[in-house]
Amino acid sequence: MTEPVILADVVRSGFVEGHHRGSVVVTNPDGSVEWSAGIVDEPMFPRSSNKPMQALAMLRHGLPLTGELLALAGASHSGEQFHLDGVRAILAQAGLDESALRTPTAYPMETADRDAWVCAGRAPERVAMNCSGKHAAKILTSTLNGWPIHDPATENDPHAKWGRDDYRSPDHPLQQAIRTAIEDSAGEKVSYVAVDGCGAPIFAISLSGLARSFGLFAASAADTYEGRVANAFREFPQYASGSTRDETKLIRGVDGLFCKVGAEGVFAVGLADGRGIALKIEDGDAGKRSRELVTAATLRRIGVEAPVIDELLDSVVLGGGVKVGEIRPSALFG
Repeated sequence: MTEPVILADVVRSGFVEGHHRGSVVVTNPDGSVEWSAGIVDEPMFPRSSNKPMQALAMLRHGLPLTGELLALAGASHSGEQFHLDGVRAILAQAGLDESALRTPTAYPMETADRDAWVCAGRAPERVAMNCSGKHAAKILTSTLNGWPIHDPATENDPHAKWGRDDYRSPDHPLQQAIRTAIEDSAGEKVSYVAVDGCGAPIFAISLSGLARSFGLFAASAADTYEGRVANAFREFPQYASGSTRDETKLIRGVDGLFCKVGAEGVFAVGLADGRGIALKIEDGDAGKRSRELVTAATLRRIGVEAPVIDELLDSVVLGGGVKVGEIRPSALFG
């Protein structure tokens, strides 16, 4: 059985003290695999990397958003003020406010905004949760189609599992449409359904299928739904992630690139020529420091060069506040 492989080495004072293992795949414009390492054809959860496909489903069913609000509909946002304002603007189009959200409560992810929030004595709120843009867009899409958004039997119980009429239910018409959009984009069937961190369904596909999806979106014409999603991310990357996030830097630094992070060490990239990249670091969110590095190393391996790639490859290990080592791509990347 194929196993995850060493993708990055942690080096301190010339001594290799650890490794980050995972899997990575590059797909061609026709969806075939160009290069891979580790486990790439078995089910995995893309986590938030499947949000562009969710946005595709919503556009297919009449979601009227464009520009920054469309990017926010596919975002794992940092909770900056413009993100919160955007979520409220989406909900307002449905005639609703943030009380309609069924996201967990959270503080903003962006450090400065979180600190200001806490210093002001504010409790965690649903609107600050990183998935609130996606949830707001789901509520708007459901409202426009006459689909229910809350199950009366569970609406007043914050700990109850959603009922069939809740927009988070796998049986809800919107979630069925999302499943179809994921399968269409990945070129394969969903193999498992679970509950994501935000309470909505998450659909399992292979790492290869995730890469194919991103290659498809990135190369799609601007007047297609897929192209509209990709271009919203390219034009407003700060809305799709945050002002200081590596996704924003990468999109701004590589012409035509489109990308999205997911929890548990997932990252997916689409290039304008139709190639796709997807990776999963085995140690999950603890592997964030290597996720950026491995993404950059994979881009360089397939011939993509840009200053931002050099920046992401410069991963420093500190000792006493000074550089004493590095996290470096494994020998797999040449």
